[in-house]
Amino acid sequence: MTFVYYAKNHGRGLTRLFTDELRKDVTNRMLVEAELWQGLQRGEFVLHYQPVVDLSAGTVVGVEALIRWNHPDGLRMPDSFIPVAEATGVIHPLGAWVLTEACRQGARWAQQGLDLQMAVNFSARQIGHPDVVETIKTALAGSGLAADRLWVEITESAVLEDAELARIVCNRIRGLGASVAIDDFGTGYSSLLYLKRYPAAALKADRQFVAGLGLHHDDSAIVASVIGLAHAIGAICIAEGVETTAQYQALVALDCDYAQGYLFSRPVPAQEIPRAVEQCNSVLAGTSC
Repeated sequence: MTFVYYAKNHGRGLTRLFTDELRKDVTNRMLVEAELWQGLQRGEFVLHYQPVVDLSAGTVVGVEALIRWNHPDGLRMPDSFIPVAEATGVIHPLGAWVLTEACRQGARWAQQGLDLQMAVNFSARQIGHPDVVETIKTALAGSGLAADRLWVEITESAVLEDAELARIVCNRIRGLGASVAIDDFGTGYSSLLYLKRYPAAALKADRQFVAGLGLHHDDSAIVASVIGLAHAIGAICIAEGVETTAQYQALVALDCDYAQGYLFSRPVPAQEIPRAVEQCNSVLAGTSC
């Protein structure tokens, strides 16, 4: 990625001085972009899965697919490479790989008797791509995963970036039989108007608010509001980042539907999901793992 593109990605109508620091940043981004393409070709990317639990039923109902990069220098988390992938366009083939692999894994589990909903994250760049719905359709058809088992997660900021386009895409996704969840809800400039117009099946309460449950009145009030809002539009609420029993109990008291977080299980490779499901069941039953 050239300096021109770097400047554009940091805001139009601004002046950027090409300092040594910026030179290093641009050079690093170009290096990461090249490594991303190589990583795709070499099959260096893997998916880990974090269980999602139904708080009222006390069972695991699904997983969220989370990408990891088995880089030659060590395992890399998405925060270290997804921003570059989005800025350079690598996000499209990378996102297509994530979707395809997640659908295949979900279908394999279903054949083994482990029927789980599969949540896959989509960035604003992916939602804006003209082939995004066809990519989802192809992944479902090629894997054999039932469409009603797929949850497409898009961030609130992605919805707000191009509200009309996002509405059209979300409706087309729903037309395939899949569901749409709005991730990181409450962190952007939430609009009741777009919630009325969007076919959202779930709102995900952001982890920064869940972390304050029982500690800060404002956070508890925000989570309660997100839960109430989800129910008011006929959707469910999923709480992210649940790490303590106190947070879990607070969410149950607030009538939250689903939850995920380290209290139940960390993201794990596919082969460890059966054990992770057992671990979640132990936590939900109130016993030690």
